[in-house]
Amino acid sequence: MVVGEETNLDRRRGFGALNVFEKLRDEILSLELEPGQLIDEASLAKRFNVSRSPIREALVRLGSERLVKTLPNKGTIVAPLNLEEFPNYVDALDLIQRVVTRLAAEHRTERDLEQIKSLQVHFVNSVTGNDALAMIHSNREFHAAIGDAGGNRIFADTYRRILDEGRRTLRLYFRSYDDKLPSELGQAHNNIIHAIEIQDPDLAEKLAHEHAVQVHQRFVDYISKRSVTNLSLTY
Repeated sequence: MVVGEETNLDRRRGFGALNVFEKLRDEILSLELEPGQLIDEASLAKRFNVSRSPIREALVRLGSERLVKTLPNKGTIVAPLNLEEFPNYVDALDLIQRVVTRLAAEHRTERDLEQIKSLQVHFVNSVTGNDALAMIHSNREFHAAIGDAGGNRIFADTYRRILDEGRRTLRLYFRSYDDKLPSELGQAHNNIIHAIEIQDPDLAEKLAHEHAVQVHQRFVDYISKRSVTNLSLTY
């Protein structure tokens, strides 16, 4: 076998680039792979019993999602968490979240509303099941659907990028509840859905802002009570 080529055996065993990507993404989002941790292609190839080709493809995709970072002469690492930029992140999240939620209340269709409600069911189920990774995914999809309902592709795409950038921070946020989220967090989503359903843009924007503030304050409280010296903040 030539190194760097994906073989038929790789594909038959179901460990292609997509499978590797999904597994590594989950491990990064769950913080099982720590920020700043070196990623060794040879070790991953051995672990997944594949050539390096699907490993490299998976790393490229992870890089596009800003979950890994390639450093000159140092290889690939898990992207550091820059907690010092968290206030700036929340400012951006708050602003775009208010905009897209307001637009959703103004322009949503019945189909949009049905999709948002369906995704909220998935979120509540993940909360009930204490499934942190499912919570991260379903929360992202719920808010992204609100962005789509606003009818502005530029805002929706920007919102998705911001949501994606905050996924690991959200993991720490859920950890502040020991992954057992209180029901009022699901209720915050329900309140936003109601404002969108009755097409009240002022209320929708207000609730979107309050939701961002709630996440911000809880996360700050959590970090202030913990030592984060084991997290790579910058690189």
